[in-house]
Amino acid sequence: MPQAHHPAAPPATPLTTARLLLRPLVLEDAAAIQRHFPHWEIVRFVNGRVPWPYPADGALTYLRDIALPAMARGEEWHWSIRLKDRPDDLIGAIALMAQEGNNRGFWLGLPWQGQGLMSEAVEAVTDFWFEELGREVLRVPKAAANRASRRVSERTGMRVIRTEMHAYVSGEHLSEVWEITREEWRARKSPRPAPQGEGG
Repeated sequence: MPQAHHPAAPPATPLTTARLLLRPLVLEDAAAIQRHFPHWEIVRFVNGRVPWPYPADGALTYLRDIALPAMARGEEWHWSIRLKDRPDDLIGAIALMAQEGNNRGFWLGLPWQGQGLMSEAVEAVTDFWFEELGREVLRVPKAAANRASRRVSERTGMRVIRTEMHAYVSGEHLSEVWEITREEWRARKSPRPAPQGEGG
């Protein structure tokens, strides 16, 4: 029996939001990632596989050996986050992963946190996940103590489906798995019809 042919997943493409440019990661992004990423406030709730203290070649090694090969295989999609009015400056990164139960990750440099920027980036890549990649469900584990990340999930229509323990850079933490389906995502984005009898 011939194996069923699965069309190749489309690669990451540039995305835009009201304030942001999301560009597919390239090896030249390593220096900016190395500058902005290795701060305890950022890394403490990221995956425990991330080395800490972060080595001087950590970003370069990650891009060269992990992220870019996974992008080439069509298993992951990584973007740099940039402000439209400062397109040359990487301020964070966001990724989608075709992993069971772990489909998205992100980080944002400290000076740009608390401005709603990550919610914008999440809206764009979640749209890509459902509409360009054709996925049925998006699941994201995150530490229950990571309040900022949890707020992003709440704002973008996700819900908690279970809790479990996960290893983070700062150790084992109670983790919540957040989920949204393509049907829920589309319903959330579509304009609600006006009530009958209230035409203008």
